[in-house]
Amino acid sequence: MKAGSEQPRYVHVLGAPLLVTTYADLTRRCVEWAGWSRPTTVAFSNTQIVTMIRHDPAFRRVMGTFDCLVSDSTPLTWCMNWAGAGLRDRVYGPAFMRYFLERAPAGSTHYLVGGSEECAERLRRRFTAANPGLRFVGGYHGRCLEDGSLDPADEARVLSEINRLGPDFLWICFGAPKQQRWAARYKERLRRGVVLVVGFAFEANAGLKPDAPAWMQRAGLTWLYRMATEPRRLGPRYLKYNTLFLWYLLRDGMRGRAWGPWPVAGSHPVRV
Repeated sequence: MKAGSEQPRYVHVLGAPLLVTTYADLTRRCVEWAGWSRPTTVAFSNTQIVTMIRHDPAFRRVMGTFDCLVSDSTPLTWCMNWAGAGLRDRVYGPAFMRYFLERAPAGSTHYLVGGSEECAERLRRRFTAANPGLRFVGGYHGRCLEDGSLDPADEARVLSEINRLGPDFLWICFGAPKQQRWAARYKERLRRGVVLVVGFAFEANAGLKPDAPAWMQRAGLTWLYRMATEPRRLGPRYLKYNTLFLWYLLRDGMRGRAWGPWPVAGSHPVRV
């Protein structure tokens, strides 16, 4: 995939190709992609997502529809740097949403998918105050089923509205893996726009859920903070996938396959 004249560079972790990028670089790319006449899907990916790609063939096929995977996990970024990425930081979904919306071009249009009406209203107020040129043109705050499909009563209406409005950026928040399945399911039915799967970014930026302190984020402990604040929902998930992530790092590492350069930049990012 190409943005302007610069060829993107990927590094894989457990076979998942992650774009070598920064907040500023990804912002530039997203603005470029918004001008394309087809949709572009971007997934902010943590160790759970990378482990599911490695572990689950069906989910690997889902992620094979994405145009760009970005590391929003400090441990993943450490792995990328061991492979020579040279990154100073991850590109964390909640922080990127703030960074991008505060700098997005005047007149750019945005559509929020997921979260509650209250959450969406808080986001609109916060970011239009910071960047008055933003235009939030619509949103959907109903149900998303486990397979990523919308409530059947809403599906046709919502897709028709999105395509009628033609937003430059669609922000998706249903939680993993539903939000990834949503993007994969509906990508071919969208006419255009950059689809950003950001999950927790809605609640964090709306002030409805706390984010980890900066020192925990730098230490790669965001997952521990979130598990402590939502133990019933996140505890089993993080324990399962963090354990599997370490197992696959060890197993693939013994074969020299845990991480490394991805030599096929410009072709489909995820091998299925």
